[in-house]
Amino acid sequence: MKVLVTGGAGYIGSHTTLSLLEGGHEVVVLDNLMNSSAESLRRVEQLTGRSVDFRKVDLLDASAVDAVFAEGGFEAVIHFAGLKAVGESVAKPLMYYTNNVAGTLNLLHSMEAAGVRRLVFSSSATVYGASEEVPLVEKAPLDATNPYGRTKEQIEDILADLGEADSRWSIALLRYFNPVGAHESGLIGEDPSGTPNNLLPFVAQVAVGRRDMVRVFGNDYPTPDGTGVRDYIHVMDLAAGHLAALGYIVGRPGVYRWNLGTGRGSSVLEVIEAFGKAAGHPVPYEFAPRRPGDAAVSYADPSAALADLGWSAHRNLAQMCEDHWRWQSRNPQGYAAVTEAAGAVAE
Repeated sequence: MKVLVTGGAGYIGSHTTLSLLEGGHEVVVLDNLMNSSAESLRRVEQLTGRSVDFRKVDLLDASAVDAVFAEGGFEAVIHFAGLKAVGESVAKPLMYYTNNVAGTLNLLHSMEAAGVRRLVFSSSATVYGASEEVPLVEKAPLDATNPYGRTKEQIEDILADLGEADSRWSIALLRYFNPVGAHESGLIGEDPSGTPNNLLPFVAQVAVGRRDMVRVFGNDYPTPDGTGVRDYIHVMDLAAGHLAALGYIVGRPGVYRWNLGTGRGSSVLEVIEAFGKAAGHPVPYEFAPRRPGDAAVSYADPSAALADLGWSAHRNLAQMCEDHWRWQSRNPQGYAAVTEAAGAVAE
């Protein structure tokens, strides 16, 4: 199958691109490289022995997106492209609504014009808001609490309306929880721009010496150790979920929703301890006040994905931390060191 992957140079996108290539698919990656690096795709090529057809295109450039589809042959799209920092979305909501929602609308118009009506959308558990009704099921009410989450919720609404209006569309909405880990080779992994917004990449940067201390927000939650509990899922399990969803929607018109998580929660302190074991030394941390809006516990009910897709997460927290540490320890500055070195040679 010829698949267009938007945001395919990013963290989850690059791992899914790798899995698609290993699965025998033809892949075209569209990415503006705003928060990603083309080095990830060079390493995907190294791992798979296959070339990645890359286009540096921004979804806000509608004519450029049209031009990609005009080449023809696409059978499906996996849509990752979008801004994803919660704090930044609160500070810059217009940027998030423009980039995420308007960019998606441009993509959908181009797909419609080209007759491509299979889409796997990268949604998020943030659409559930701060609900403490766990485990979270797909039928739970949506109540995103920040602009980033609301862009995901709005895009889900748009796609639901599209599927209702035109039965030729086949759409999968994948609500995943907390992606972590890296490919077992250590060649590709998470390389956040600026300060990491999520726990595990921050822990990794502390462990490798880029940052001094992990701040643990709240130690008085009604949980076994007082810290927040979340559902962490290995990025390669997540990539497998995208391939399973893509296979499912072929020949099945409609709009489908699946949680992708392990169905198990790990506390902040459990994550820090597990990462310390993977790194071979303790990771320093300090407690800080709770953050407004944080739920005490959040984890998925992934039973629908197992029933419909035959998919489940296989890697445990120890494996997540080991793979993430392998990536971070071998690439302490992420892809930046390679990119900077290449720039110095070019000069």
